[in-house]
Amino acid sequence: MRRLLVLVVAVVVLAGGATAYATWASSSRPSAPVAAGFDAAEPGRVLVRSGGRVASVPAADPGAPPRVSSRACDRFYTANGTTLCLVVRPGPLPTTQALVLDRSLRETRRINLAGVPSRARVSAGGRMASWTVFVTGDSYSSGGFSTWTGILDTRTGYLITNMEDIPLYLDGRRYHSADVNYWGVTFAADDNRFYATVATKGKTYLVEGDFGAWRARTLRENAECPSLSPDGTRLVFKKRVSPGPWRLHVLDLATMRERPLGERASIDDQAAWLDDRTVMYAKDGDVWAAGVDGGPPRRMIADATSPAPVR
Repeated sequence: MRRLLVLVVAVVVLAGGATAYATWASSSRPSAPVAAGFDAAEPGRVLVRSGGRVASVPAADPGAPPRVSSRACDRFYTANGTTLCLVVRPGPLPTTQALVLDRSLRETRRINLAGVPSRARVSAGGRMASWTVFVTGDSYSSGGFSTWTGILDTRTGYLITNMEDIPLYLDGRRYHSADVNYWGVTFAADDNRFYATVATKGKTYLVEGDFGAWRARTLRENAECPSLSPDGTRLVFKKRVSPGPWRLHVLDLATMRERPLGERASIDDQAAWLDDRTVMYAKDGDVWAAGVDGGPPRRMIADATSPAPVR
């Protein structure tokens, strides 16, 4: 199959001739120094990317000058003292390094990946980390892109660099297709259940996955980049609309009823929950916030992206 051949060739080139991506997916080396005193797990703060570096602001006063670290990331997320930092490594074919960092932003593990970074997530307890990279194309809206989404159990070290072979059930039936792509994982509090987007045959679906049993099932169509609320009852996601291309919606998992957020701009981001009533997302180079009750959005943090609250 053409797509599989392209991916295999990319892996061989990027790994320097390795026979399988699993053989080059992990290494551990000393990291660059981080500014002394920076605490990525200090409660009551929101961490963001500011000027390409990890920074933090007080959640109660997000307009205050940020506290900036020396750690540079192209995508990142943090929770409970575990930070996932994705860094582009330029070259004829760009690659990505997924760095697992402790609360002081010092490296504890490094994973070498094909492609360029797109999404990063860490479970609320800090155990599970997931990332998405583009291995072809450069946006969800362009044709012909392919994604690789990986999951790491930081406690056991168990690593899946590409989850596209997870057994998938669509409308209750086992589904097989060469064009399956996953992205945008979000974890439940048990560090086992997760939600993600899967695309196939020109459609996107919200899937619910079981990490331990290693299977996933579709829940509904037209839902991308889900993010689970702290209480585990709702998902915020981007939905394709017209004129769009997207609008943020919130889904009640008990009733499967959805409603749009007050933000009417097209948002291409995996939103993060500030609390059970408010979500944060990147728009026009700033972090914005919107209530799930449909109220108007507000600019929250200037010159920042990748918001992650520290609870």
